[in-house]
Amino acid sequence: MKRVIRWSAVIICGIAVAVAAYRLLQPAKPLPFGIATPAPAGAEWIDLLDAEHQSQWRNITDDMEIFTFEGGTLHILGRTIYPLRYVAYEAERFSDFQVHIEFRVAKGANSGVFLRAQPNDPVYRGFEVQVLDDHGKAPSKNGSGSIYDVVTPMFNMARPAGEWNSYDITVNGGEVIVFMNGWRVVHANLAQMTMPIGKYKAPFSELPKDGLLMFQDHGGEVWYRNVLLKKL
Repeated sequence: MKRVIRWSAVIICGIAVAVAAYRLLQPAKPLPFGIATPAPAGAEWIDLLDAEHQSQWRNITDDMEIFTFEGGTLHILGRTIYPLRYVAYEAERFSDFQVHIEFRVAKGANSGVFLRAQPNDPVYRGFEVQVLDDHGKAPSKNGSGSIYDVVTPMFNMARPAGEWNSYDITVNGGEVIVFMNGWRVVHANLAQMTMPIGKYKAPFSELPKDGLLMFQDHGGEVWYRNVLLKKL
């Protein structure tokens, strides 16, 4: 009986090795890819990172120095993880708008674009479009391009760490459209979300209809440039 059990184990292990080898030898399935779209132009677009507007950005969480400006680029230094900190444009609250944002992440970095966010509770009184080093991974509700923990993007269009990405986001009433690197990956209506979803206790339909634009410091280096906003 022991000899039979040993041979059964050998056969099972052999099958497992063969299956693993077969999977490794299969050609990689092609994935969609995009590139950062150019910054929009026109008098109606406000450049939130130009010299005129840079003084309106600050760490709204505490007094720690968590970002610097390098020319027209906002660099989140990524020195700490806890507590999560936020860099916000404080001069104005935005309701309905289009915004173009370009960003690149260091390896392993995590950040987020927070929209209609409230200074006293950015996470739960606003919503986040995820920024993450997850190139090549399957799309998920917590991955690049997602409305964090609520809406999974159609594709994960993230470029490899160190390369520039773009978001072109429209927020109009309850409608939210996200283009990442030229591909539409999310088209959702927050007004339909009348029940709590994901980690959120309040329905997204009840979120404030205006708020601040913020970037999250989640312990990794991230660079943002060409942040242009047009009010609708």
